[in-house]
Amino acid sequence: MYKIFFSLLFKRMDPEQAHHLAFRWIRRAARIPVLRTFVAAVLAPRYRELRTEAFGLRMHGPFGLAAGFDKNAVGIDGMAMLGFDHVEIGTVTGEPQPGNPRKRLFRLVEDRALINRMGFNNDGSLRVAARLASRTPVFKTVVGVNIGKTKVVPADEAVADYVKSAERLAPYADYLVVNVSSPNTPGLRNLQATEALRPLLSAVREAADRTVPARRVPLLVKIAPDLADEDIDAVADLAVELGLDGIIATNTTIAREGLGLTSDPSLVKETGGLSGAPLKARSLEVLRRLYARVGDRITLVGVGGIENAEDAWQRILAGATLVQGYSAFIYEGPFWGRAIHKGLAARLRTSPYATLADAVGADVRKTA
Repeated sequence: MYKIFFSLLFKRMDPEQAHHLAFRWIRRAARIPVLRTFVAAVLAPRYRELRTEAFGLRMHGPFGLAAGFDKNAVGIDGMAMLGFDHVEIGTVTGEPQPGNPRKRLFRLVEDRALINRMGFNNDGSLRVAARLASRTPVFKTVVGVNIGKTKVVPADEAVADYVKSAERLAPYADYLVVNVSSPNTPGLRNLQATEALRPLLSAVREAADRTVPARRVPLLVKIAPDLADEDIDAVADLAVELGLDGIIATNTTIAREGLGLTSDPSLVKETGGLSGAPLKARSLEVLRRLYARVGDRITLVGVGGIENAEDAWQRILAGATLVQGYSAFIYEGPFWGRAIHKGLAARLRTSPYATLADAVGADVRKTA
């Protein structure tokens, strides 16, 4: 049914306009008590065997919404209603910014992919923090907060910009993510180099501890799939050295060659980050490499090209405690989360593993 609806309506609309329309419907449904209860009962079934613990946080399952869908923390309950076990908002920057000029979001339907060059369009950390502070949750959901650099802030002031966001947002974050891997803010990916990343992560860690002394706010870093293998190893080693809580692998890719893309070449040539199915193999490869390097010392989050329960299961076997999705939601629709959970529960029951935690990294340990 959704695929017919997508073909007749959303496919004919500008992708960004379609996103705003669909998100508006989701938020409105979540405001109606009887309706949201019914929708959650249908789309967000709970499976006891999928209960997950990460960063000391308990979740109904391992499947969450990746950053980028709810940039301003306006629809957390709506996304929980659709079955996401955690919702990562953002990317939020120190100051409000409109992002890059439109048109900046493109569907590669034949490849089940997206290209975006949104440019961290968001309301800024002050307004988002106020929104989170005034929020009365309807559904119990873990909320991650993804922070990035304001575009106009020069590189030598990047640390202060991240610290400002951390100070404002850490009190309302179940976990905090430092995003240094978006391809759509000039120079941002340079911060993935360990000599730049070490002082940045250290400063954000200190800011979170200083602002929220009563609890430790888990801190993660999100990396790009385009890093060379030796750079992935360097980030992994740095994360262990600094006592980071997790690594999210991976963000979008700037690659186009070698991905087997079949969509209109004029679309494929659009600049920006590519997400969706073509990213699947590389994202899984990065995840496996990270787990082989860090093992159980750091929690890994797998994202990039996850379309179905089998993809999510493979990420767990490769070392991910949590998995996230976004692009496939555009193509699969509101029953996507339900299908992921049902499929994961079925795979776990027929596997040799007693719990989901036992399955984390099992394939990598076999080859070690």
